[in-house]
Amino acid sequence: MIRRLVQVVAVVLALPLGGSWFSLTAQDNPTLRRASQAYNNLSFAQAIILIRQASRERLGSDDQARAYELLGFSYASLDSTRQATEAFKQALLLNPDRALDAARVSPKITSAFALALAQVLVLRDLRIDTSEFIAGVGNLPIRFTVTRTARLRTRLVGPGGAITVDSALGEGAVRLQWNGLLAGGQPPPRGLYRLIVEASAGRDSYAASLPVRIDAGVVDTLPHLTNLPGYDLLPETLVPPRSWKPVGLALMATSVALGSSLALESSKLGGGGRREILSIGTGAALVGLLATMKKPAPVPARANILYNSLVREQLARRNAEIAAENATRRRQVKLAIVPQLHNGRKS
Repeated sequence: MIRRLVQVVAVVLALPLGGSWFSLTAQDNPTLRRASQAYNNLSFAQAIILIRQASRERLGSDDQARAYELLGFSYASLDSTRQATEAFKQALLLNPDRALDAARVSPKITSAFALALAQVLVLRDLRIDTSEFIAGVGNLPIRFTVTRTARLRTRLVGPGGAITVDSALGEGAVRLQWNGLLAGGQPPPRGLYRLIVEASAGRDSYAASLPVRIDAGVVDTLPHLTNLPGYDLLPETLVPPRSWKPVGLALMATSVALGSSLALESSKLGGGGRREILSIGTGAALVGLLATMKKPAPVPARANILYNSLVREQLARRNAEIAAENATRRRQVKLAIVPQLHNGRKS
């Protein structure tokens, strides 16, 4: 009775929140569906019998992986850790990217799954991101995980031939980069390629591949500059401010004339020349006022001329650099790399 209660608790922990771990409609094979139903009904021994029966029938690769995984769950629920581990190993060979949610599966099952993952040699989560870069300048990040220390060989095979991206020992998470050039140093022609990673450790070996599409195009050139950003040309002539000096001089002359007139009037010489002196003073004042009201002529702004000369020199230098950069870009190739479907296989 206690053992039965423990089994019930184990399978409840193995089930996801809100439903059964193995959906009755997830399998195409009728026998496998019955095995899944038996497992969900806590009939683990019956589930194992039905799984063995289903394995003798023709199963697709997805159903084979589900059958081994269900077998591992059933054996783990019966405390048969060794058999559960062997079943999980076969499931991983068929579906290396499979992972269990430790928060929703019992520790008994996750520990058996972890043992299998440590014992089997598989490549998991082979990934690249959709990328655009200049061949030989940028790079394509390649990521995958190997479950054991192994000799790893990463290749790209396609219309442009084959190139070895990397060959070295590796374990755990592996990060590689491809510079976008083939063995001869030239960029690849457009087409469908296959990224292949091969792992070998003793008598065990495994390979995973990922189809990718590579498109080759021209590199965008830089536009010619008409001005330097943030540096505007300044006016090379300036109108000086209006000067009041002529008016001042005219007023001084008028004052002198007026003073002379008064002096003549009070002297014994008489005031015969007073009118002429006032006329001269008034004329001087008018001339000074007109000279002040006249708009000053523009004069060269030497500081602005020097500044503009420096800006034009820098602009010419920058356009020369852009021309050289564009000449280089016209010889380059921009690659657009898009991953396709993921596929893994055992060697």
